[in-house]
Amino acid sequence: MRLLELKNHGEFSLTKDLVVNIPPYAILSHTWGEDGEEVTFTDLVDNTGKNKAGYAKIKFCGEQAAIDGLQYFWVDTCCIDKSSSAELTEAINSMFRWYHEAAKCYVYLSDVSIYDYDKTDHFSQSAFRKSRWFTRGWTLQELIAPTSVEFFSLEGKRLGDKRSMEKQIHEITEVDVQALRGGPLSDFSVADRMLWAAKRETTREEDKAYCLLGIFNIHMPLIYGEGKNAFIRLNNEINNSSKASQAETLPTPSSTIPFRRDPDFVDRGSILDQIQQKCEVSGSRTALVGLGGIGKSQLAIEYAYRVIDRSPETWVFWIHASNAARFEQSYRKIADKVKIPGRNDPKANIIKLAHDWLQNENMQKWFLILDNFDDAAFLVEAPSTSLAAQKGGHNDTSPRPLSDYLPQGENGSMLITTRRIDAALTLLEESDIIAVDSMDARDAELLFQKKLRVLDDAKDIANLVEALEFMPLAIVQAASYIAQRAPRCSARQYIEKFQKSDKGKTSLLNHEGGHLRRDWEASSSILITWQLSFDHVRQTRPSAADLLSLMSFFDRQGIPEALIQSRGVMGDRNKSHRIDERNDGDEDDASDSGSDDEFENDIMTLRHYSFISVGVDGATLEMHGLVQLAMRKWLEKHGQLERWKQKYIRKLFEEFPTGEHENWQKCLTLFPHAKGAIAQKPKAEDSMEEWSMLLYNAAWYSWRRGIIADAENFSVKSMKARKISFGPDHVKTLSSMAMVGLVYNLGGRWKEAEDLE
Repeated sequence: MRLLELKNHGEFSLTKDLVVNIPPYAILSHTWGEDGEEVTFTDLVDNTGKNKAGYAKIKFCGEQAAIDGLQYFWVDTCCIDKSSSAELTEAINSMFRWYHEAAKCYVYLSDVSIYDYDKTDHFSQSAFRKSRWFTRGWTLQELIAPTSVEFFSLEGKRLGDKRSMEKQIHEITEVDVQALRGGPLSDFSVADRMLWAAKRETTREEDKAYCLLGIFNIHMPLIYGEGKNAFIRLNNEINNSSKASQAETLPTPSSTIPFRRDPDFVDRGSILDQIQQKCEVSGSRTALVGLGGIGKSQLAIEYAYRVIDRSPETWVFWIHASNAARFEQSYRKIADKVKIPGRNDPKANIIKLAHDWLQNENMQKWFLILDNFDDAAFLVEAPSTSLAAQKGGHNDTSPRPLSDYLPQGENGSMLITTRRIDAALTLLEESDIIAVDSMDARDAELLFQKKLRVLDDAKDIANLVEALEFMPLAIVQAASYIAQRAPRCSARQYIEKFQKSDKGKTSLLNHEGGHLRRDWEASSSILITWQLSFDHVRQTRPSAADLLSLMSFFDRQGIPEALIQSRGVMGDRNKSHRIDERNDGDEDDASDSGSDDEFENDIMTLRHYSFISVGVDGATLEMHGLVQLAMRKWLEKHGQLERWKQKYIRKLFEEFPTGEHENWQKCLTLFPHAKGAIAQKPKAEDSMEEWSMLLYNAAWYSWRRGIIADAENFSVKSMKARKISFGPDHVKTLSSMAMVGLVYNLGGRWKEAEDLE
């Protein structure tokens, strides 16, 4: 090594390259300034550089060495000829030893002034604690290796030494006290020493590895330009080192996936390719968003196993994100899996330990799945003060939300599954979202066949998966139901029972079974899955729940926003053939709100839960028919079915015009919803009157358009309802009888038409 020798009048010069008989010397630890600010080896040889900012540090080191009775000192900026790769390699491989053998190590803190520093002030708030010196990779060994380490301010004033400031330094750096006192580093595990360097930075990517050579007693050649491969080489050297083997080698990467791989998995188009494209980007976060039961977790499971196949050196971690307790439990599994030191300490903050390991770019690569992240509140909101004390570090002064402990480093990426877009947006950008919708017909049929494992009629299978709206969870449920009852049950028999009534649908869709890869907290019944989401909507935004309750009665496609937003906004209609004005004493609910903003917020909430979507025309809404069924069963269970049925009938009654030609466009828009009303006969008398009038106008339109079957269905039901409500001789009943006669006449049933006339 070369040293600087202090001469008379404060001058200094380089010694020759010393190999033996090295005199006692002081050594400088500091943070490098901007390019061109530091005095280099060439500057000293050429007797230049005194005008550079870095010259003051060298002068300080020499003067302090003289005060301590030392004639020689060493400064990294100018004592190494960095133009020689051989000399640079030797110097970096010897650096830990040079600092260890120094009589004194002076830490020059250029960002700490004696005028800002108050030794009575708590260190968590002091300039000392915030110094950049504690964040640099190279300064770790410069702190640990020397026996004597003294800290100095910008002005060269002594602030204290490693021993007197031991407690504060430990809190700042998390380096074990015994290591600070010079204990053998071989007594500390590999993971321990890696964590000391976790938050430290270096200018060059390779130096993240090279600055740790002395910490692990490793010697290896430097290859600047190799990037992250330097750390791979370091890990290999560590694992091959006998001393490291005696302490603890880095664990072999594995996973905490709680589910076996599904041998029946069906690749759904390009979704896995999209996931791979996004998740292969280091530090990325990607979210799969869709209805419960749409197959998000199944996609995540399959992709996780593909990561393991493709990259066996990558850790794969599964985080249950349904609540804080399960989140912490998952982090505990990470700590145990990678054998993080201190994890068994009862006072240990497991979440912070796991986070620091994941965040440490010196560690191995990882891939993390955040599953069932449907309620963002527990993760993104700051905990109570008592909980904060548990979750935070020693020096945290305010509560930290758990989301702060989600890693985002260059050596890993994250995949999130959630039913809610708004939850996903608390952790990532909208461009990072992959929408997961129903399967296509071919994939749905293949999934059913794989799960059923017995032959069945292809046409029946196609009809069954279509009836289930290509929902993966519903398809798996159906296959399980049939398989358990085979050969006494088939796809055709399932369809017949399913289409027979809402009661039959509910019974089949509430079947629990067939899914071994759903979290134990998640129901295997697709109806219950959706109803739980609906409960959460009711708690957080009741007006949106009211809107969904109303929408559950309409045809699932082409629901005009104007129809459900407020009364009368679709325009006036011909009021002839309308029943007498009713006493509208029913108060407006949230779905009748005239506030465009509130309505838009309700729509946004339901879209965030994937309950509804916007039609291609931008003016209508759509929802899955099975979701509608789930909502109606919820309303029935809670005694609200009739109330919302009456609101639905009133909406249509108010808007469906007469069947004259000038109203045909509006009738066409509302006709599918009026057809659905046939099966929604109300109980209340005033609602029955509205229902019969709605059917009458729908019959009128059908008759005018020549849609005979629908016209007959509407008109006959309207006539029967009016006979009950008004009696056989009432003018409204007679009008309905006349409408039936017109329909019969159109259909060629002249005798029946004549009798009615």
